[in-house]
Amino acid sequence: MPSTIIKETLSAARIGTYETAIGLNGNPLSTEHALKLYGWNAQVSAAFFSPLHLCEVVIRNAVASALEAKYGDRWPWSPSFEGSLPNPNKGYNPRKDLINSRKRMLTTGKVIPELNFVFWQKMLTSRFDSRLWDSHLHQVFPNHVAGTSVSVLRCRLHNDLEQVRKLRNRIAHHEPIIARNLDDDFEKISSLIEVRCLPTSNWMMKNQFVTPLMSLKPF
Repeated sequence: MPSTIIKETLSAARIGTYETAIGLNGNPLSTEHALKLYGWNAQVSAAFFSPLHLCEVVIRNAVASALEAKYGDRWPWSPSFEGSLPNPNKGYNPRKDLINSRKRMLTTGKVIPELNFVFWQKMLTSRFDSRLWDSHLHQVFPNHVAGTSVSVLRCRLHNDLEQVRKLRNRIAHHEPIIARNLDDDFEKISSLIEVRCLPTSNWMMKNQFVTPLMSLKPF
């Protein structure tokens, strides 16, 4: 049967995840149904790319605006900023990321997209409250709830970015997202954009295909 051939081509282990999800292991129709779910997963993953793209660009530009206000328009080359970044021996190293990203780059605008997504998330930690966020967080994220403290808002942004980053990584590696709370994932993306710029969030909502596809989940 074609469905069996497709399963073998994509790998039994990969399709088995979807067979387990629909609870039809061993059923003659399990592969056919699993492929429908697999196809939906691929479609909704693709639909998420546009909102994820906007979210990443909006957040990194917001953080970059604060860095420019603090260190000047050549902030990637600022010794003071470089020295403020963590420099761990193991795991992700923001300082090395900055140094590597600015190599052969002549302008700040060229450096910004070279930095990893996690770099911008790591900027939203308590380490930078007194250095940066006490003075600039509310300005670059103006649509926060009135009265929200710097630490609470910064922590919320960091945690929301962690959730969004994990979704992004699963999609980028073609992993299943069927077990995730996709409504909540999408809400986090939308709110991250909105806290920076409401018109941009509204524009994203009018041009996205995630919510229509989520209602079409086959199982």
